[in-house]
Amino acid sequence: MPDETILKNARIVLPDRVIDGHVVIRDGRIAAISDGPAATGEDMCGDTVIPGLVELHTDHIEGHYIPRPKVLWNKMAAIQAHDAQIAASGITTVFDALRVGTDENATLTSGDMAEMADAIDRAVAEGRVRADHYIHLRCEVSASDVVEGFCKIETNPRLRLVSLMDHAPGQRQFADLDAYRIYYQGKLGLSDIEFAAFSARRLAESAKFAPQSRLAIAERCRVRGIAVASHDDATSAHVDEAIALGTSVAEFPTTVAAARASREAGLHVLMGAPNIVRGGSHSGNVSAIELLRLGVLDVLSSDYVPFSMLQAVFHLADQGAADLPDAIRLVSQNPAEAVGLTDRGAIAEGLRADLVRVRATPGEPPVVRSVWREGHRVA
Repeated sequence: MPDETILKNARIVLPDRVIDGHVVIRDGRIAAISDGPAATGEDMCGDTVIPGLVELHTDHIEGHYIPRPKVLWNKMAAIQAHDAQIAASGITTVFDALRVGTDENATLTSGDMAEMADAIDRAVAEGRVRADHYIHLRCEVSASDVVEGFCKIETNPRLRLVSLMDHAPGQRQFADLDAYRIYYQGKLGLSDIEFAAFSARRLAESAKFAPQSRLAIAERCRVRGIAVASHDDATSAHVDEAIALGTSVAEFPTTVAAARASREAGLHVLMGAPNIVRGGSHSGNVSAIELLRLGVLDVLSSDYVPFSMLQAVFHLADQGAADLPDAIRLVSQNPAEAVGLTDRGAIAEGLRADLVRVRATPGEPPVVRSVWREGHRVA
């Protein structure tokens, strides 16, 4: 007998329209979608049913691993706590972002990250998690040990995405030196003299290590079939460099010019959902809503607040900035396509039954009421 579930009396968000009807789930896949009532099934009471969210970049797992300064939690417990919040936010596929490339202020080493990557793989294998977990390796290319750190994780079967980052001052995310000062001087508690020395070291490290590390990691990703993302591109030269490296995703471009150039080159432009929720970038860079209005935004990521993805798309629909199917594609179909996951991301026959039941009230944060991954209730 097939394993079958029917979700009836639902407002169903399809890729191009919204219908009132029911969804038939059979053996973990979407078997049928129909307008109108169904005689049997689980009553959604008119709630909205959307595809499970696909999250490509969340740093959130580190907050569970280091809940207080210098306090390292059990890795598996941290993963499970992170996963619980991810699933409760409607995310059914998540790329956990781990960083390699350390400096003198780093709490975690590349060895710690390799152990965390192994723990994520084991958590999936042992059925400990609700969402489908992959790894996004954030590579700080200005660090002397970044290639070494990458090599420790490159064979992990969950690794599907690598981003190439350089947070040196005076460029990319921190082209505004005042923003760099506010962020790092405050974060590290540096005096003006100490901050000047810190900035000089960062610039020297970037000049020495970044170019060769970008090339080395991008080539290893090409050989292994791992998707590559650029990070904080600000100029057409940055975009040209990304294209030459075989990049497919443009993460957090900081200017309209960089976003447009990335989109024209066929890259998937990704911005943070908190940028939408807050009404702008916390670093003073380009607004995600502006890129949406210009037609050069493809993907929203939670970045540092898992629930922000769902909150952002319903906010866009409430404000009339996008219709609901277009908004939902930013967090489901588009990110899935960006990393080659062709079996999910939309409510369509034959795809995985990754679904989220949402109670949405205009002007209020949406409420996640149920989550299914491959037809099984996980939240």
